[in-house]
Amino acid sequence: MTAHEAYESLKQHAREVAIIDSCSGLLGWDERTYMPRRGSQFRAEQLGYLAGLRHEKFTSPQFGELLATAESDGFQDQPESVEAVNLREWRREYDLATKLPKSLVEEITRETTIAQGVWVEARKKDDFQSFLPNLETVIGLTKQMADAYGWEGERYNALLDQYEPGAKTEEVAEVFTVLRKELVTLLGKIKDAPRKPNTKIVEQAFDVEKQRVFGEMVCRAIGFDFSAGRLDITTHPFCSGFGIGDTRITTRYNPNRLNDALFGTMHEAGHALYEMGIKKEDHFGTPMGESVSLGIHESQSRMWENQVGRSKEFWTYFFPMAQGIFRDALSDVALDDFYAAINDVRPSYIRVEADEATYNLHILLRFELERAMMRDEIATKDLAGEWRKRFEEYLGIPVDNDRQGVLQDVHWSAGLIGYFPTYSLGNLYAAQFFAKAEADLPNLKAGFAHGNFEHLLTWLRENIHVHGRRYRATELAQRVTGKELSPQPLIDSLNTKFGAIYGF
Repeated sequence: MTAHEAYESLKQHAREVAIIDSCSGLLGWDERTYMPRRGSQFRAEQLGYLAGLRHEKFTSPQFGELLATAESDGFQDQPESVEAVNLREWRREYDLATKLPKSLVEEITRETTIAQGVWVEARKKDDFQSFLPNLETVIGLTKQMADAYGWEGERYNALLDQYEPGAKTEEVAEVFTVLRKELVTLLGKIKDAPRKPNTKIVEQAFDVEKQRVFGEMVCRAIGFDFSAGRLDITTHPFCSGFGIGDTRITTRYNPNRLNDALFGTMHEAGHALYEMGIKKEDHFGTPMGESVSLGIHESQSRMWENQVGRSKEFWTYFFPMAQGIFRDALSDVALDDFYAAINDVRPSYIRVEADEATYNLHILLRFELERAMMRDEIATKDLAGEWRKRFEEYLGIPVDNDRQGVLQDVHWSAGLIGYFPTYSLGNLYAAQFFAKAEADLPNLKAGFAHGNFEHLLTWLRENIHVHGRRYRATELAQRVTGKELSPQPLIDSLNTKFGAIYGF
């Protein structure tokens, strides 16, 4: 078999693996949206079976032989070519996957599926103790997985690398330390500021059905294709891309607050626009048809949520429509007052509802707790208490229940340890990318005021989406912006924005 023939066989093999992934993803989406609660145990068996099948197929000796044969050609002589990128990423994934026994993969999938169902009920009942045995099992399995992968420095590096390839815990912690210092300074300025937004504007009755209509209107305007996706309701919002022509987003509605569902929906739509922008028709099943990293993925969602959705120009266009839909709440409200209200900064309990200025403090808390658990410095049984202690220290408000504390996120029940840092990395990348987009497109934000969001979407697709996994996240940022990742663009934009709103 020639190297070219081996490469073509690899593509077919990988496509079959991706189809298994898409089936698992669809079952996971159903579990978190419409599946009856009592179906959780059997769904765990279904997903466990598919995970084992996927692992067995991807780690088969045949795949390894095909990979070795394809690598013998000169594809790597052009390291940015589609073939070289795919081979590089397949090799990385294959070497990692073959370190995990099939039994561990199946067990992790079964236990996390069950744990997610238990978490939903525990969150409803504010009962951390009922969730603790499942969480202890998941944390233990996660440590086994990290140790099977192997790691240098600390165990957390093996987990972070799954979501942000090439990232190192120590480097991320260093960036976060700078960010934390600047955020604390900013929050001090806001606390002492002479002006305060009237938050009652967005904290009143907003009909849920009208929120859905308005949210879908916004999604369509920024480019979400409802013929290739849909919007549903869930406990914890997420986005799922199942393959060609099927990308789904979810949200949750608060009948007494407008921000939650609207910006949550825009956030997930941002993820979906990235999934829709990668050329899956040409590259489905290969690394060139997949996102760079979760940090880059998060940069797309946060950009549409914050740099676009919370901008004055965005609401110059959409506020008259919002007033027409929510007449009782907004008919006599001025645009400037509404803009200030949706950008109000104050410490709050729920991460997904946090404002731009405090959001990253939520992430830094979770990052530190995860890192400590993987170092065996915090026992799982002490997690709720440690959360309450650190949360009050960082955000200045006491946590009275675990529903608003350690139980609020789905990630740990799903075994997603190492995932949280990518949220803050996404904020940093979003600010840096948007600053470059503004430099390249001088009238970009002015266009938002007239409903023109296509220019930004086109810029993102030409500069970020099209590359698939051609570059690591840090290299992509360097190539797109001409600079290494820095917290400064985010810090500068937050100070400028909130200085104008709060008058400091």
